Amino acid sequence: MNQKTTGASNDFERATQMARDMIMRYGMSKEMGVMVYAENEGEVFLGRSVTRTTHVSEATMQKIDAEVRRLLEEQYKRACDILEANRARVELMVECLMKWETLDDDQIKDIMEGRDVRPPRPGASAKADAEARSAAQAPIPGVKSEEVKAEEVKSEEPKAESVVEEVAREKGEKPSTPDDKKEA
Repeated sequence: MNQKTTGASNDFERATQMARDMIMRYGMSKEMGVMVYAENEGEVFLGRSVTRTTHVSEATMQKIDAEVRRLLEEQYKRACDILEANRARVELMVECLMKWETLDDDQIKDIMEGRDVRPPRPGASAKADAEARSAAQAPIPGVKSEEVKAEEVKSEEPKAESVVEEVAREKGEKPSTPDDKKEA
């Protein structure tokens, strides 16, 4: 959990933009007050992004940047604390995701409420469906498939040579061998 990877870069970009909007556009900062510091101009059209005009001094922009940083760091710490407090649930979620690829709402509720996690519903993911098919085809202890039963019947059927040998033994005679047939 204490690792930083590039996988979260888009999350950081979006969080930064949201924090900046909260402070500059929505007045959601005690430090900066309820003033709007940036206005949107134009519409998104043909791949262009919305432009913003700011009418603030360099000192005010530094205060805005400091407030954005404070907000982001505060919320990042809060998110880490929540994850750490729920580490066992997070680990279980990771295990389930590795096993089934996806989790549905019932499985997440099971994890959060400390219950045994039920298997995914049919159609939830290809991996879960393959696992269900495999489990359905797995042998059940003490129950034999038709193929196994047929193999057992074949192995119990006496072979022609073994019957001849058995009769010869009962009569006290030496069983004949393929070499005896050549000599005759």
